[in-house]
Amino acid sequence: MFTYTINENGLTVEELLRTKWRLGKKIVHELRMAKAVTLNGEPLLWKEPLEKGTTIHFAFDIPASNYIPTDKCEVTVRYEDEHCLIVSKPKGMATHPNEPMDNDTCMNHVMRYIVDHGGHYAEHVHRLDQGTNGLLLVAKHPIAKSIFDRMIEEKTIVRTYAAEVQGNLRTDSGTIRAAIGKDRHHNTRRVVAPNGQSAVTHYEVVNRFKGTCVVHVVLETGRTHQIRVHMAHLGHPIVGDTMYGARETDSGDYALHAIQLAFIHPFLNEQIIVKDN
Repeated sequence: MFTYTINENGLTVEELLRTKWRLGKKIVHELRMAKAVTLNGEPLLWKEPLEKGTTIHFAFDIPASNYIPTDKCEVTVRYEDEHCLIVSKPKGMATHPNEPMDNDTCMNHVMRYIVDHGGHYAEHVHRLDQGTNGLLLVAKHPIAKSIFDRMIEEKTIVRTYAAEVQGNLRTDSGTIRAAIGKDRHHNTRRVVAPNGQSAVTHYEVVNRFKGTCVVHVVLETGRTHQIRVHMAHLGHPIVGDTMYGARETDSGDYALHAIQLAFIHPFLNEQIIVKDN
């Protein structure tokens, strides 16, 4: 299904899976039982040291994802390899279905692309709000999903957003550290709350206009509505984000765009930087 080239002398399959990729016990056990890792068509001894440059092969049963494919894929693929896709989600489209009848979400479109290219598995690694457009990382097999999930948790996938906010921030850059919790008076709204989940947002002003400014934002955590809540907490809600106190725009939209994903690829061992237009 995919190959991996050993990039250090003496690494064993067991060390690769348990130490380097830090896969869970269940996945490791399933790979061992399936004799999923081979060299030149022969099963490998898991504790046998391998030479740098050795290319090993992984082949195992991949479960089918449950997303119903759309008739046509209408999301743009910005990056693809054997392990992942990075797509550009349009504004107004949900990341994934929330109800059985939701069949026009980003993941439904992604599944159309996957099926058209001979696959049957796709799972999103993170989410974007329906009103946010931009880059979404999608795993193409369960090992990639497990590793990318951990990388999100450990903040080694850097997600950069562009937002136009009301007013002009006093400082050119800063960090917002304010826990976020649910608003008891509103089903979907979030608020800064001392007993909420910790949330950290870094921002830098890149353009100043009369009455607004554009900031680039890097998330250290990934709470629901994090950027929207934090910017409103500073007194500078995102332009058009009426849920968080901004004035309504003619379009009715708010201005938040996931513009860049950057990470060291766990399978290719090289830095990947993908930008959205």
